[in-house]
Formats: sequence, structure tokens, C-alpha cells
Amino acid sequence: MKKRAFAVITTVSLLSFSLGSPLFAAGGTFKDIDNVTGKDKINSLKSKGLIKGLSDTQFLPGSIVTNAQAVQFISGGLQLSLAAIDFNKAPVASEIFSKVKDNAWYAEAFINAHYNGVEIPANIDPSKPVTKELFTSLLIQGVEKAGNLPMINIVPAEIADEEQMNPAYQGSIQRSLKYNINALDAKGNFNPKSEITRAEAAVMLYNALEYLNGRQAASGKLTS
Repeated sequence: MKKRAFAVITTVSLLSFSLGSPLFAAGGTFKDIDNVTGKDKINSLKSKGLIKGLSDTQFLPGSIVTNAQAVQFISGGLQLSLAAIDFNKAPVASEIFSKVKDNAWYAEAFINAHYNGVEIPANIDPSKPVTKELFTSLLIQGVEKAGNLPMINIVPAEIADEEQMNPAYQGSIQRSLKYNINALDAKGNFNPKSEITRAEAAVMLYNALEYLNGRQAASGKLTS
């Protein structure tokens, strides 16, 4: 397999993430994640007010994340807004996305993400489960755009099921591996078409924060 060079973007930004708007955040720990991989990461995010659950004790870790939910918590968590953008008229979601209604609870998140450089497919179905490769692409784009980050090159990792990937997402996937946001499975697969759960999404978000915090700490040492 021929190697390709992908862009890696580094950041010193500190970001926070939330898992959906109609839910609730509070202290304590979730009671339904005792047997979930990454439970400590999920509870750590909850303790910092960075993720939300159905209630104070319920996270619903096995629930599948929809495209609408994915865009909502990426846009909201990265605090993407239109504050620095001038428009002749207020943008509406239906003029950009064929299946997003202007009165939908997630419409503003789609608009904010779009105008902040996150490339969401125009024909995306908000109700459909988000795939791992699409979620990864949106998350990495959001982090890179929010931080206005410089670019460097990496040698791409060998991925056993690379042929299953949408070529448009390959660069983001490679960068997610470099950031340690994602990891390949024991057989070297990424499983790009798999549907991700709330627990899996939360772990990815935690890993993203760990990477960003590490970069921030390293930058502080270099400038002190």
C-alpha cells in the first residue's frame, strides 16, 4: 500500500464538549456505566460539566449517536457561533442542508458549524446514526477550525480496512490516530462504517481534551 502524507494540526486551545442539548448535567457519577469501557473518562467529563446525561445518574452509554446529536455537541462544545460573521440576512439551515428543518432543535448547531468551516454533507439525514468516520471527520475539523491551527505532515498509519473508508475522511482519521483520539483494534482496523455509541463518543471527546491539554502544557513550558 502506497504511503500518503496527511496534514496534522496542533493546538493549545482548551475546549469543552457536551453530549446533546435536551439533556441534563449535574454532579456525581452516572450509575449505568459500571461495565462500560472508559467509564472513568465519562465520569471525569461529567464531573467537569462537559457532558450531559438523560438524568443525573443515567448516561445511556449504549445509545447510538445520530447525525443531529453529533453536530450539536461538536458545535456547542467548541462554542462555534456566528458572532464574528456578517450577513446581509440571517442564514437558515434549509438553504444549506436539504433535510434540516429551520425549526429543528439542532438547526442552529448545523448553521454554526457550517459557517465556521466544518464541512457537513449538504444531504445529511439528521435522524440517521452517525458513522465513526463521519463523526471523526466532523470532530477533527471542528477542533482544527476552532483553534486556527498550523499544519505539519505525518507518515500515515497502516490501517487494515482502509479500503472501506470514504477517501474524503482519510486525512481526518489519520490525524485522529496521531492525536490518540482514536485507536485501531487488535487487527489493525478502524471500522469506519460502524455506528458509535454515546460512550464511544464521550471517550473520543475525552481523548481530544487530553491531547489539547497536553499541547497546552507543552506550549507553556516552552514559553516560560
